[in-house]
Amino acid sequence: MSGINQTGLGIKEFFFVGFPQFQDQGSRNILFAVFLTVYLLILLGNLLIVFIFIQDESLHTAMYMLVCSLAILDMVIPSITLPRMLALFLFDFRLISFSGCFTQMMLYLGVGTAESFLLMLMAFDRYMAICNPLHYPTVMSNSFVLKLIFCCWLGGLLIPTVTLVLTLRLLFCGPNEVLHCFCDYPSVLRLACANTVLTSYVSLSIGLSVLLIPLFCILLSYVKIIRSVLQVAGSEGRLKAFSTCATHLLVISVFFLTAVSVYISYRVPGVSSDVRTLASVLQNVLLSLLNPVIYCLRTKEMRDSLLKTLRKTKIFPVGL
Repeated sequence: MSGINQTGLGIKEFFFVGFPQFQDQGSRNILFAVFLTVYLLILLGNLLIVFIFIQDESLHTAMYMLVCSLAILDMVIPSITLPRMLALFLFDFRLISFSGCFTQMMLYLGVGTAESFLLMLMAFDRYMAICNPLHYPTVMSNSFVLKLIFCCWLGGLLIPTVTLVLTLRLLFCGPNEVLHCFCDYPSVLRLACANTVLTSYVSLSIGLSVLLIPLFCILLSYVKIIRSVLQVAGSEGRLKAFSTCATHLLVISVFFLTAVSVYISYRVPGVSSDVRTLASVLQNVLLSLLNPVIYCLRTKEMRDSLLKTLRKTKIFPVGL
Protein backbone atom coordinates (compact mmCIF):
# COMPACT_ATOMS: atom_id res chain seq x y z
CA MET A 1 0.00 0.00 0.00
CA SER A 2 1.39 3.37 -0.97
CA GLY A 3 2.42 5.98 1.57
CA ILE A 4 -0.39 8.25 0.48
CA ASN A 5 -3.04 5.56 0.98
CA GLN A 6 -1.58 4.64 4.35
CA THR A 7 -1.71 8.27 5.39
CA GLY A 8 -5.29 8.46 4.17
CA LEU A 9 -6.19 5.56 6.49
CA GLY A 10 -4.46 7.28 9.42
CA ILE A 11 -5.26 10.39 11.39
CA LYS A 12 -7.02 13.33 9.74
CA GLU A 13 -5.97 16.13 12.08
CA PHE A 14 -3.45 17.10 14.74
CA PHE A 15 -3.99 18.54 18.21
CA PHE A 16 -1.69 21.27 19.59
CA VAL A 17 -0.75 20.83 23.24
CA GLY A 18 0.87 24.26 23.48
CA PHE A 19 2.76 25.09 26.68
CA PRO A 20 1.87 22.30 29.15
CA GLN A 21 2.52 24.57 32.14
CA PHE A 22 0.21 27.33 30.86
CA GLN A 23 -3.11 25.67 30.17
CA ASP A 24 -5.48 27.86 32.22
CA GLN A 25 -7.29 30.70 30.45
CA GLY A 26 -5.55 33.42 32.48
CA SER A 27 -2.09 32.22 31.46
CA ARG A 28 -3.20 31.84 27.85
CA ASN A 29 -4.56 35.42 27.87
CA ILE A 30 -1.16 36.69 29.00
CA LEU A 31 0.58 34.68 26.26
CA PHE A 32 -1.91 36.03 23.73
CA ALA A 33 -1.23 39.65 24.75
CA VAL A 34 2.56 39.15 24.69
CA PHE A 35 2.69 37.41 21.31
CA LEU A 36 0.15 39.74 19.72
CA THR A 37 2.28 42.71 20.78
CA VAL A 38 5.43 41.03 19.45
CA TYR A 39 3.70 40.16 16.16
CA LEU A 40 2.46 43.73 15.64
CA LEU A 41 5.92 45.13 16.40
CA ILE A 42 7.45 42.71 13.89
CA LEU A 43 4.99 43.72 11.17
CA LEU A 44 5.31 47.46 11.84
CA GLY A 45 9.09 47.42 12.07
CA ASN A 46 9.68 45.39 8.92
CA LEU A 47 6.97 47.21 6.97
CA LEU A 48 8.80 50.41 7.88
CA ILE A 49 11.99 49.08 6.29
CA VAL A 50 10.12 48.10 3.11
CA PHE A 51 8.34 51.47 3.02
CA ILE A 52 11.58 53.43 3.39
CA PHE A 53 13.24 51.34 0.68
CA ILE A 54 10.36 51.90 -1.76
CA GLN A 55 10.13 55.65 -1.07
CA ASP A 56 13.85 56.51 -1.31
CA GLU A 57 15.44 55.73 -4.68
CA SER A 58 18.93 56.40 -3.27
CA LEU A 59 18.52 53.17 -1.28
CA HIS A 60 17.91 51.09 -4.40
CA THR A 61 21.31 49.44 -4.11
CA ALA A 62 22.40 45.85 -3.60
CA MET A 63 22.82 46.15 0.16
CA TYR A 64 19.39 47.64 0.82
CA MET A 65 17.71 45.30 -1.65
CA LEU A 66 19.01 42.49 0.55
CA VAL A 67 17.86 44.28 3.70
CA CYS A 68 14.40 44.77 2.19
CA SER A 69 14.24 41.10 1.19
CA LEU A 70 15.23 40.12 4.73
CA ALA A 71 12.45 42.35 6.09
CA ILE A 72 9.92 40.57 3.86
CA LEU A 73 11.14 37.18 5.09
CA ASP A 74 10.93 38.43 8.66
CA MET A 75 7.26 39.23 8.14
CA VAL A 76 6.48 35.94 6.40
CA ILE A 77 8.12 33.62 8.96
CA PRO A 78 6.05 34.65 12.02
CA SER A 79 2.94 35.01 9.84
CA ILE A 80 3.15 31.28 9.11
CA THR A 81 2.91 30.32 12.78
CA LEU A 82 1.83 33.18 15.05
CA PRO A 83 -1.80 33.59 13.86
CA ARG A 84 -2.52 29.95 14.74
CA MET A 85 -0.70 30.37 18.04
CA LEU A 86 -2.81 33.43 18.87
CA ALA A 87 -5.97 31.48 18.07
CA LEU A 88 -4.77 28.71 20.36
CA PHE A 89 -4.08 31.08 23.26
CA LEU A 90 -7.26 33.16 22.98
CA PHE A 91 -9.87 30.71 21.71
CA ASP A 92 -8.24 27.38 22.69
CA PHE A 93 -8.33 26.51 18.98
CA ARG A 94 -6.05 23.46 18.99
CA LEU A 95 -7.03 21.41 15.94
CA ILE A 96 -5.35 21.62 12.53
CA SER A 97 -5.98 19.38 9.53
CA PHE A 98 -3.35 16.93 8.33
CA SER A 99 -2.81 18.87 5.10
CA GLY A 100 -2.83 22.19 6.95
CA CYS A 101 -0.18 20.95 9.36
CA PHE A 102 2.14 19.76 6.59
CA THR A 103 1.58 22.96 4.63
CA GLN A 104 2.54 25.05 7.67
CA MET A 105 5.57 22.84 8.28
CA MET A 106 6.69 23.05 4.65
CA LEU A 107 6.36 26.84 4.52
CA TYR A 108 8.16 27.27 7.83
CA LEU A 109 11.09 25.07 6.77
CA GLY A 110 11.22 26.70 3.33
CA VAL A 111 11.25 30.31 4.47
CA GLY A 112 13.74 29.50 7.24
CA THR A 113 16.05 27.90 4.66
CA ALA A 114 15.67 30.95 2.41
CA GLU A 115 16.67 33.22 5.30
CA SER A 116 19.80 31.14 5.95
CA PHE A 117 20.80 31.56 2.29
CA LEU A 118 19.97 35.26 2.35
CA LEU A 119 22.19 35.88 5.39
CA MET A 120 25.01 34.15 3.51
CA LEU A 121 24.36 36.41 0.51
CA MET A 122 24.41 39.50 2.73
CA ALA A 123 27.81 38.46 4.12
CA PHE A 124 29.10 38.04 0.56
CA ASP A 125 27.78 41.49 -0.31
CA ARG A 126 29.70 43.03 2.62
CA TYR A 127 32.81 41.09 1.62
CA MET A 128 32.65 42.44 -1.92
CA ALA A 129 31.93 46.00 -0.75
CA ILE A 130 34.85 46.11 1.71
CA CYS A 131 37.46 43.79 0.18
CA ASN A 132 36.80 44.45 -3.53
CA PRO A 133 35.31 47.96 -3.70
CA LEU A 134 36.45 48.59 -7.29
CA HIS A 135 34.68 45.48 -8.61
CA TYR A 136 31.67 45.80 -6.32
CA PRO A 137 29.44 47.98 -8.58
CA THR A 138 30.03 45.65 -11.52
CA VAL A 139 29.67 42.33 -9.72
CA MET A 140 26.84 43.25 -7.33
CA SER A 141 24.58 44.96 -9.84
CA ASN A 142 20.92 45.33 -8.96
CA SER A 143 19.79 42.86 -11.61
CA PHE A 144 22.33 40.25 -10.46
CA VAL A 145 21.36 40.69 -6.80
CA LEU A 146 17.68 40.26 -7.69
CA LYS A 147 18.54 36.95 -9.37
CA LEU A 148 20.48 35.84 -6.30
CA ILE A 149 17.58 36.77 -4.02
CA PHE A 150 15.23 34.77 -6.26
CA CYS A 151 17.60 31.79 -6.00
CA CYS A 152 17.54 32.08 -2.19
CA TRP A 153 13.74 31.94 -2.19
CA LEU A 154 13.59 29.15 -4.76
CA GLY A 155 16.23 27.05 -3.00
CA GLY A 156 14.51 27.61 0.30
CA LEU A 157 11.20 26.31 -1.03
CA LEU A 158 12.66 23.35 -2.95
CA ILE A 159 15.16 21.87 -0.50
CA PRO A 160 12.62 20.98 2.25
CA THR A 161 10.50 19.06 -0.27
CA VAL A 162 12.84 16.08 0.16
CA THR A 163 12.08 16.01 3.87
CA LEU A 164 8.36 16.54 3.22
CA VAL A 165 8.10 13.68 0.70
CA LEU A 166 9.89 11.26 3.03
CA THR A 167 7.65 12.24 5.93
CA LEU A 168 4.43 11.94 3.89
CA ARG A 169 5.33 8.34 3.11
CA LEU A 170 5.15 7.48 6.80
CA LEU A 171 2.01 6.17 8.49
CA PHE A 172 0.40 8.53 11.02
CA CYS A 173 -2.15 6.41 12.89
CA GLY A 174 -2.02 8.01 16.34
CA PRO A 175 -1.41 9.64 18.73
CA ASN A 176 -2.05 13.04 17.16
CA GLU A 177 -0.99 15.39 19.99
CA VAL A 178 1.75 17.78 18.83
CA LEU A 179 3.80 18.89 21.84
CA HIS A 180 4.12 22.38 20.41
CA CYS A 181 2.22 25.54 19.47
CA PHE A 182 2.58 24.92 15.73
CA CYS A 183 3.58 22.12 13.37
CA ASP A 184 7.28 21.94 14.08
CA TYR A 185 8.90 19.18 12.01
CA PRO A 186 10.58 17.15 14.80
CA SER A 187 7.41 17.27 16.90
CA VAL A 188 5.29 15.94 14.03
CA LEU A 189 7.84 13.28 13.00
CA ARG A 190 7.69 11.79 16.50
CA LEU A 191 4.01 10.97 15.94
CA ALA A 192 4.65 8.63 13.00
CA CYS A 193 3.67 4.99 13.53
CA ALA A 194 6.68 3.71 11.61
CA ASN A 195 10.45 3.47 11.71
CA THR A 196 11.64 7.07 11.32
CA VAL A 197 15.40 6.48 11.57
CA LEU A 198 16.11 7.00 7.85
CA THR A 199 13.79 10.00 7.58
CA SER A 200 15.24 11.50 10.75
CA TYR A 201 18.84 11.17 9.57
CA VAL A 202 18.07 12.53 6.11
CA SER A 203 16.21 15.52 7.54
CA LEU A 204 18.99 16.11 10.09
CA SER A 205 21.61 16.02 7.32
CA ILE A 206 19.65 18.48 5.20
CA GLY A 207 18.98 20.76 8.19
CA LEU A 208 22.60 20.83 9.31
CA SER A 209 23.78 21.43 5.74
CA VAL A 210 21.37 24.36 5.40
CA LEU A 211 22.76 25.81 8.63
CA LEU A 212 26.45 24.90 8.63
CA ILE A 213 27.38 25.54 4.98
CA PRO A 214 26.03 29.12 5.00
CA LEU A 215 27.53 29.65 8.47
CA PHE A 216 30.98 28.54 7.23
CA CYS A 217 30.72 30.88 4.22
CA ILE A 218 29.59 33.76 6.45
CA LEU A 219 32.43 33.29 8.92
CA LEU A 220 34.95 32.99 6.09
CA SER A 221 33.64 36.24 4.57
CA TYR A 222 33.95 38.12 7.85
CA VAL A 223 37.43 36.76 8.58
CA LYS A 224 38.53 38.17 5.21
CA ILE A 225 36.70 41.43 5.88
CA ILE A 226 38.40 41.89 9.25
CA ARG A 227 41.81 41.04 7.79
CA SER A 228 41.32 43.49 4.94
CA VAL A 229 40.17 46.29 7.27
CA LEU A 230 43.13 45.81 9.61
CA GLN A 231 45.56 46.00 6.71
CA VAL A 232 44.16 48.96 4.81
CA ALA A 233 41.77 51.19 6.75
CA GLY A 234 42.66 53.92 9.22
CA SER A 235 41.30 54.03 12.75
CA GLU A 236 38.06 55.77 11.73
CA GLY A 237 37.48 53.39 8.82
CA ARG A 238 38.20 50.41 11.05
CA LEU A 239 35.70 51.60 13.63
CA LYS A 240 32.96 52.07 11.01
CA ALA A 241 33.67 48.71 9.37
CA PHE A 242 33.76 46.87 12.70
CA SER A 243 30.51 48.54 13.75
CA THR A 244 28.82 47.35 10.55
CA CYS A 245 30.28 43.86 10.91
CA ALA A 246 29.23 43.67 14.56
CA THR A 247 25.56 44.36 13.77
CA HIS A 248 25.55 41.79 10.96
CA LEU A 249 27.27 39.22 13.17
CA LEU A 250 24.65 39.84 15.87
CA VAL A 251 21.88 38.97 13.40
CA ILE A 252 23.79 35.89 12.26
CA SER A 253 24.48 34.77 15.84
CA VAL A 254 20.82 35.07 16.84
CA PHE A 255 19.63 33.15 13.78
CA PHE A 256 22.10 30.27 13.92
CA LEU A 257 22.31 29.91 17.71
CA THR A 258 18.53 29.69 18.10
CA ALA A 259 18.29 27.24 15.18
CA VAL A 260 21.05 25.02 16.58
CA SER A 261 19.46 25.17 20.04
CA VAL A 262 16.20 23.85 18.62
CA TYR A 263 17.98 21.00 16.81
CA ILE A 264 19.92 20.05 19.95
CA SER A 265 16.88 20.25 22.25
CA TYR A 266 15.17 17.40 20.35
CA ARG A 267 18.21 15.14 20.68
CA VAL A 268 19.14 15.74 24.31
CA PRO A 269 17.21 13.46 26.69
CA GLY A 270 15.44 15.09 29.58
CA VAL A 271 14.73 18.45 27.90
CA SER A 272 11.20 19.49 28.84
CA SER A 273 8.65 20.19 26.14
CA ASP A 274 8.19 23.73 27.50
CA VAL A 275 11.89 24.53 26.97
CA ARG A 276 11.81 22.97 23.52
CA THR A 277 8.69 24.91 22.54
CA LEU A 278 10.11 28.15 23.90
CA ALA A 279 13.33 27.67 21.89
CA SER A 280 11.31 27.17 18.68
CA VAL A 281 9.12 30.20 19.38
CA LEU A 282 12.19 32.38 20.03
CA GLN A 283 13.67 31.17 16.76
CA ASN A 284 10.39 32.19 15.15
CA VAL A 285 10.19 35.75 16.43
CA LEU A 286 13.48 36.98 17.91
CA LEU A 287 15.36 37.74 14.70
CA SER A 288 12.28 39.24 13.05
CA LEU A 289 11.97 41.58 16.04
CA LEU A 290 15.66 42.56 16.11
CA ASN A 291 16.23 43.21 12.41
CA PRO A 292 14.24 46.48 12.16
CA VAL A 293 16.27 47.87 15.08
CA ILE A 294 19.59 46.74 13.63
CA TYR A 295 19.01 47.66 10.00
CA CYS A 296 16.80 50.72 10.44
CA LEU A 297 17.49 52.53 13.70
CA ARG A 298 21.22 51.72 13.73
CA THR A 299 21.85 52.50 10.05
CA LYS A 300 22.46 56.19 9.33
CA GLU A 301 21.23 56.01 5.72
CA MET A 302 17.95 54.41 6.82
CA ARG A 303 17.46 56.92 9.64
CA ASP A 304 18.13 59.87 7.32
CA SER A 305 15.77 58.43 4.72
CA LEU A 306 13.05 57.93 7.33
CA LEU A 307 13.36 61.53 8.53
CA LYS A 308 13.29 62.77 4.94
CA THR A 309 10.13 60.76 4.25
CA LEU A 310 8.46 62.05 7.42
CA ARG A 311 9.29 65.63 6.45
CA LYS A 312 7.72 65.09 3.02
CA THR A 313 4.54 63.90 4.68
CA LYS A 314 4.78 66.88 7.09
CA ILE A 315 4.75 64.57 10.14
CA PHE A 316 8.01 66.16 11.31
CA PRO A 317 8.85 69.84 10.86
CA VAL A 318 11.38 70.73 8.16
CA GLY A 319 13.90 72.08 10.63
CA LEU A 320 14.11 68.82 12.60
